[in-house]
Amino acid sequence: MQGLLEGKVAVITGAGSGVGRAAIKLWAEHGAKVIAADINLPNAEESVKLAGAPQGQIKAVECNVADPDSVNAAVALAVETFGRLDIIYNNAGITVLPVPGVGMKKLVDLDHAEMRKVEEVNINGVIFGCQAAIRQFDKQGGPGVIVNTASVAGLTGYGGVLYGSTKGAVVAMTRTLAIEVAEKGIRVNSVCPAGMLTNYGGMNPEHEQKDKILEGMGRAHPLGKAIDTADTAGAAMFLASDLAGNITGVNLPVDGGLTAGKKVGG
Repeated sequence: MQGLLEGKVAVITGAGSGVGRAAIKLWAEHGAKVIAADINLPNAEESVKLAGAPQGQIKAVECNVADPDSVNAAVALAVETFGRLDIIYNNAGITVLPVPGVGMKKLVDLDHAEMRKVEEVNINGVIFGCQAAIRQFDKQGGPGVIVNTASVAGLTGYGGVLYGSTKGAVVAMTRTLAIEVAEKGIRVNSVCPAGMLTNYGGMNPEHEQKDKILEGMGRAHPLGKAIDTADTAGAAMFLASDLAGNITGVNLPVDGGLTAGKKVGG
């Protein structure tokens, strides 16, 4: 099915790699006009190039989601370029890099500076995106859609304490904001992916051991395979589309059954 977002204008953050890059391509294929926002402008521009959309359908912009002025500017660019805003996809997120040869840092080993950086992107970055979108929806006098990238780490113990805490905040924010803005016709949902091979946490999607890494991730999921970035981008697109027109306040797992429970037997 094509055209799920035909005529819609979207801002996608974290557009320079991973889920954001997959969303740029998929959403454009389904008719959306997109502002590809990322703190690394060359990466965002590469996403635009790889999407292969008609000239002018996607525009890259440098955006630091931890800076509200930068987020406001990305939304303003959408309005300036395409005339309005229909969707914001708050996808940008980071984590603390693991210690080589040791693994994920324990909570007691985290310092304030690295904790604050993750919190500013993963929590405040989503808040600033929501604020900017709601203000624009209000100016337009109509409804709108907010989609956030949370994580299964916000639904269950997974991915480290700091990261899980920030994604848990996104999960709670999604529910409570959905109620707050429902009377305006604004829908708010999130996608909660499980293990993916992206640039997250210093991983390399093109690692020479890629197949082995993906196989290992897949063993954690009852369906037996790692999550692809396109899986998450597609779930987010569904939530952004009119097919989900009466869905709000939902945190949708994209996790191969991970949060449903463990397989019984071998």
